[in-house]
Amino acid sequence: MEKAILLGVAASICTATSSVCQRKGARSTQTAGFDVRLVVRLARRPAWLLGIAAMIGGFIFQLTALRSGGLALVQPILAAELLFVFGYLAVAGSRSVKRRDWLAAAAMSAGIGLYLRLASPYGGRLHAPGHSWLLAGLATAGVVLAALAVVAHELDNRAGASAGRRAALLGAATGISWGFMAAVIKELSSHLGAGIGAVLSTWSLYVLVIVGAATMLLASHALAAGPLAASQPGFTILDPFSASLFGVFLFGEHIRTGSAALAGQALALAVVIAGAVALSRSLGEDGHPSREHRPALSSAASTPQRSAGRLPLRRLHQRPGLHQAPAHPAGCSRAPIAARPAAPSLPGPPARAA
Repeated sequence: MEKAILLGVAASICTATSSVCQRKGARSTQTAGFDVRLVVRLARRPAWLLGIAAMIGGFIFQLTALRSGGLALVQPILAAELLFVFGYLAVAGSRSVKRRDWLAAAAMSAGIGLYLRLASPYGGRLHAPGHSWLLAGLATAGVVLAALAVVAHELDNRAGASAGRRAALLGAATGISWGFMAAVIKELSSHLGAGIGAVLSTWSLYVLVIVGAATMLLASHALAAGPLAASQPGFTILDPFSASLFGVFLFGEHIRTGSAALAGQALALAVVIAGAVALSRSLGEDGHPSREHRPALSSAASTPQRSAGRLPLRRLHQRPGLHQAPAHPAGCSRAPIAARPAAPSLPGPPARAA
């Protein structure tokens, strides 16, 4: 068990590195929908490629950890990824660390430790029945397709579209997909001792490649769709939660189910969720995510109009005869600004008149 815990922590550090690097690589990338070519564009960014390398390292540690321990033990440890993301940014000095950040980090750490202590996962089998895998796969695919359908509907109705809502939906779908991937990795890890031939002949390797590629694409869209505060809780919370459920359902793992134990586990999960949401919002505030994900044309279009609206305020005490409409477009009266030809219709929020 100790080996599985240490390897889980190492995997969490790698996935935190991957999250930071992929977030940096996807920050200035805009998407108008589900775009398969997004990964091709991101592959030209060194930071994103470094994130992929860290993700591969995390996969190796996770694979080894799941060979030594169950899903219900290893995956909750990976929720500490957000703590390491916070640590990276705090050490790098790229953000100011506030008291609420330390409280949120401490709450997450205590919640994860308390949950593992109360749940005390144990047992489980090496392989799951085929019909159970079919049900788990269909359930995961159904959740992901439902999230994509909602996002596509919002993109079609741009008046009610919300970047935060889209990022939250895609982040939740990604977290559940990662949980299913962890179950497939657990299945694959049971064949490692039989040699490379056994690994290449098992179905789990090829399912992992396909599902992993789709999940990576889904995660890239979640990061590019909106603020980190919206997508990160889905990554952090639903991944270990869904993986633990898959561990119980597929591999027959056991956790304590007494009334007191379940109440304590629920409380611990609530603390982890509260800490994860608080840290995600704090990390997002310093990066101004709501501005970061606006289309570039919108920013370019709105800036001159706001500047023009401020010019009259600076000249109120310099020019007489303000009741007369000047001939140039940046005059002191509001009438010429309103009478100017409308700019071409571009995405983004309308400019506010000063």
